[in-house]
Amino acid sequence: MSIWAIIAIVLVLTISILGYRRVNIQRRPHAERIEDKQAIQAYDSINNRPEFRFLRRKIVEQLKNSRPEGVLVDIGCGPGYLAASIARSFPHLRIIGVDIAEDMIQKANDKLSSSSFGKQVEFRQGDAQKLPFQDDTVDFVVTTLSLHHWRNAQEALDEIYRVLRVGGQLLLFDFRRDERRLSYWLLRLIQIFTVPSPLRRINEPTVSVFSSYTPAELEALLSAASFHEWRVKLGIGWLFARGHKR
Repeated sequence: MSIWAIIAIVLVLTISILGYRRVNIQRRPHAERIEDKQAIQAYDSINNRPEFRFLRRKIVEQLKNSRPEGVLVDIGCGPGYLAASIARSFPHLRIIGVDIAEDMIQKANDKLSSSSFGKQVEFRQGDAQKLPFQDDTVDFVVTTLSLHHWRNAQEALDEIYRVLRVGGQLLLFDFRRDERRLSYWLLRLIQIFTVPSPLRRINEPTVSVFSSYTPAELEALLSAASFHEWRVKLGIGWLFARGHKR
């Protein structure tokens, strides 16, 4: 066996052993909104990448299993790509996108003006901790890659519970902080080589993963928010959560 083969085997074994262990780090909250205009533009552009289109397809697939009706709210809607995908798949739904950043809402409205959704979709500026809806007026809430941004996740989940009708549902997707070390190493490589520089300057997406929650932490939040039925589904680097208001 050549020396290079031996070195390769040693490297693979080292990475496998050290990288397989899950990280155990304290959560590091960070700013709730992206305010740098260049970063907002970069975030808008990466939403057209295959990985984000794949994520939107997965969200729509999850929604099809739930058969949503009535009013669906997308919290942390950003530039509105997910809301548009949901509208195309569920033309009977009324969809309202909510985001705390004015510039994100402006971008979403700009895209909406050139679409054919008509009155089916609208966008509003709003805070997840103080949603712009009355009690028991929303049938379904979707939120993707937004939970880790919220200043107070417990207050936001309480707000979601407040605005949902009895029988309403929550579908949540986000990063998970307790990931394998190898996943963190890969994330750093992705950030260095593929993420636009305006987002790298604010340490995205690493900073978002560091501010995300573990499955156990999210389960505690859902339970405290009075959701009578909830479950968390785990993946590599991410988690899905569902909650029902009974």
